[in-house]
Amino acid sequence: MGKVLVLNASYEPLNITSWRRAVVLVLKEKAEQVEHNGKFVYRDFPLPTVIRLRQYVRVPYKEIPLTRRNLLHRDSHTCQYCGHAGDDLTLDHVMPRSRGGGDTWENMVTACVRCNVKKGNRTPKEARMILKQTPRRPYSSLYFEVTKHLRNGVHQEWRKYVIGM
Repeated sequence: MGKVLVLNASYEPLNITSWRRAVVLVLKEKAEQVEHNGKFVYRDFPLPTVIRLRQYVRVPYKEIPLTRRNLLHRDSHTCQYCGHAGDDLTLDHVMPRSRGGGDTWENMVTACVRCNVKKGNRTPKEARMILKQTPRRPYSSLYFEVTKHLRNGVHQEWRKYVIGM
């Protein structure tokens, strides 16, 4: 039936949970329903899409792993040099590994095969290629997950609870 955005008592996004877990939290009065999609679990109980916890919860910072899939998501599945979108994308090191560049969020971008070959063992400046965006570490793991749902066109009601969307 779908996923539910869980907000802290302060209305900041906390995590994404299953609809079943969300319903249990609402029934136990540990959370309140903020948004629903018009579907119903019971006759007078709409299926929540956003809930808010009644008690504030402190959350530790969670690191996002540097993986091919996460890099593709960060770069919106497009070449960061020419803007080509497709399935044939590769990963490119802005500062080549042979010249001391490491595997970091700030040094890796997605690139089409053509641009990756053209750039070769040079920096973008040396190859006279301009990056569409400066590569950076994603904000938070939750922000990263929420953007996946929003880009798929699902749960647009979540947009107002996530800053910068």
